[in-house]
Amino acid sequence: MDSIKKMTKRNPLDIQDKKLIDECFYVVKGKFLWDSYDKEGNGLVSALTEESCISGTRFYLKGRQEGWPETKSYSGEVGGKL
Repeated sequence: MDSIKKMTKRNPLDIQDKKLIDECFYVVKGKFLWDSYDKEGNGLVSALTEESCISGTRFYLKGRQEGWPETKSYSGEVGGKL
């Protein structure tokens, strides 16, 4: 029975030490990492520090809202004879 309790995930919204940032998402200190969650409890970003978790989550949410910039791809081929 104890193994079943360990396997169930806890709801991040039930954690008492969470911080609401920008009225938009929560950050929570885990054992080793900081994690961010949206208001529905969906995981967003994990980081080593609270500051990097907050800035990474802001960047992620901005990209999700406004769209991501076009990426460029480069060829890995070398031209010419060897």
